[in-house]
Amino acid sequence: MSAVLGISAYHGDAAAALVVDGRLVAAVEEERFTRIKHCAGFPHRAVRACLDMAGLRAAEIDHFAIGRDPRAHVLRKALFTLGRRPSLALLTDRAKSSSRVHQAPRTIAETLELEPRRVARRTDWVEHHRAHLGSAFLVSPFDTAAVCALDGFGDFVSASWAIGDGTTLDIVRRVYFPHSLGLLYLAITQYLGFREYGDEYKVMGLAPYGEPDHADRIRRLLHLTPDGGFELDLTFFRHSTQGVSMTWEAGRPTIEPVYTPELEALLGPARDPAEPLAPRHEAVAASLQLVFEEAVFHVLNALHRATRSRRLCLAGGCAMNSVANGKIRERTPFEDVYVQAAAGDDGTALGAAFDVWHRRSGAPRRFVMEHAGWGPEFSPAEIRAILHRRTDELGRQGCEVREIADDDELTRWTAERIADGKIVGWVQGRMEWGARALGNRSILADPRRADMRDVINARIKFREKFRPFAPSILEEAVDEYFAGASRDPFMMHVHAVRPEKRASIPAVVHVDGSARLQTVSQQSQPLYWQLLKAFAKLTGVPVLLNTSFNENEPIVHTPDEALDCYLRTRMDVLVLGRATVAKESRG
Repeated sequence: MSAVLGISAYHGDAAAALVVDGRLVAAVEEERFTRIKHCAGFPHRAVRACLDMAGLRAAEIDHFAIGRDPRAHVLRKALFTLGRRPSLALLTDRAKSSSRVHQAPRTIAETLELEPRRVARRTDWVEHHRAHLGSAFLVSPFDTAAVCALDGFGDFVSASWAIGDGTTLDIVRRVYFPHSLGLLYLAITQYLGFREYGDEYKVMGLAPYGEPDHADRIRRLLHLTPDGGFELDLTFFRHSTQGVSMTWEAGRPTIEPVYTPELEALLGPARDPAEPLAPRHEAVAASLQLVFEEAVFHVLNALHRATRSRRLCLAGGCAMNSVANGKIRERTPFEDVYVQAAAGDDGTALGAAFDVWHRRSGAPRRFVMEHAGWGPEFSPAEIRAILHRRTDELGRQGCEVREIADDDELTRWTAERIADGKIVGWVQGRMEWGARALGNRSILADPRRADMRDVINARIKFREKFRPFAPSILEEAVDEYFAGASRDPFMMHVHAVRPEKRASIPAVVHVDGSARLQTVSQQSQPLYWQLLKAFAKLTGVPVLLNTSFNENEPIVHTPDEALDCYLRTRMDVLVLGRATVAKESRG
């Protein structure tokens, strides 16, 4: 047996992933244990959970793979320092960051109670973007492909593209600090008043409400180079000279504003987070999304010219922009696109682990990620014990608990309640890896009801009204409902809903007629597929509204967390494995 533990640490979305004999056996983010969104720092609990899921002792881990390399691009860093004369604050911040990464082997040893020198000898540092590239290609269904990583920054790089062949990645181009598409999107996200770490997806959801009237102004922030690269106009950004601090007090990541007063002079006053959204803000969001897409397709078309591949693997924080992803086949020559479930920094744990396993073993690939169920799960006995422990509490809340052992009966019973307008919490199997709830820790509802978005927001989610809800659809029905869509088990692409189908699923259709879909196959997710099939039999619609099982917190991990969320919100039904919980007044 050969085991490699991959670790993403010391930035947002800390995570761990375990590869044994060339196959992924466990992967999970630290936030699911700490209950802090995008939890940063070192993933102590995720590391231990991966070993528990695999049934391995710490001493059985052959190598530790860190998705950072503080030695990478040292000459470029030195030349930048000499040429730009950055502030003392920036230099101090970078020194602290490098020091933390260097301490990773010692932290691993403390977490797993191993001898530090043994861990140090078995630690491999994987340059951040190589880890991103590996996370996309080395688990893809492609033997060869063009591979691209786009993010904020990591190890002094913000973009890299490569040729993937078998187990090798030949990096053919990089874009270095201080230029970054991820930083461009972050700056405008902050300018629009969305200040929390990871809020870029809100701007993507806001963009369809506006017209791109400010596109020419935002284009002034970015220059596209003839070789397929890009450069920021640093007049509008603070990071290259003044420095931008990222902290994680108690694990909560925070980034200072990255834009300068010149951006406000160009676009007008920045929005205060408490200020209501106005048409001007919607127009800025639409303009940013348009310019971002222009830059992404500029990069990808250059990558295609360099590789002539029809297959593309995509990773990095920018690969979470599902609107851009959905247009790749239309705006570039690429025909097949693969984006795995954790395309952001959490995915570097996965990429680092596979990179090291293949490099150390010399063995060919033997794994394809086809579903996201790589986290912890709870047995029927554990669920029964939790429900028994909370019997009195559930009784006081007027809850009826029953067990339905037969899958056909369980899915039929659940589908009937969804079709009757009930909101259902659905907890099944292993928790999802990545940011999306994909039918393992989901809240499900009827997409046929136009008011269902408002109902879920008012009763459970309490989030911005402009944010859309997503559909899960039977894989075999995707072409019937979506134009230009193909298999997408990870909900990473937005596509247009066919005009004739929009009225039948209004709760999951965004203002521009699009939806970020998840396709569900019988092979990869048999029980969730069976539920969709049962709902289709009842209603004629093979689609469910699927949103993450949470209320302004990370997706629920344990049955206790699911019960807590169910009891404090106005959810109607909870299905925990084969156990059902329903309040009498709720159905």
